Amino acid sequence: MKPGSRKGPLVETSDDGLIVYVRERAVDGAANAGVIAALADHFSVARSRVEIVRGHTSRIKHVRVEK
Repeated sequence: MKPGSRKGPLVETSDDGLIVYVRERAVDGAANAGVIAALADHFSVARSRVEIVRGHTSRIKHVRVEK
C-alpha cells in the first residue's frame, strides 16, 4: 500500500503481489478504506466483498476478495 500517492487510486501487479496506490492518508482508517475501494474496482466486486484480514496498521496487508 502506498498512502498519500498522487498516482492513486491505482492497482499494479509486482512479483511480490499487488501494489495499491491511494490518495488518502493513513489517518483514521482513510487509507484502508481507499485500499478497499481500489481493490473492489480492480476486481469488479462490491466493497463489501473486500476485507483486510491482517495488517490494518501496516503498509503490507493481507486481503480477502470474494467473488
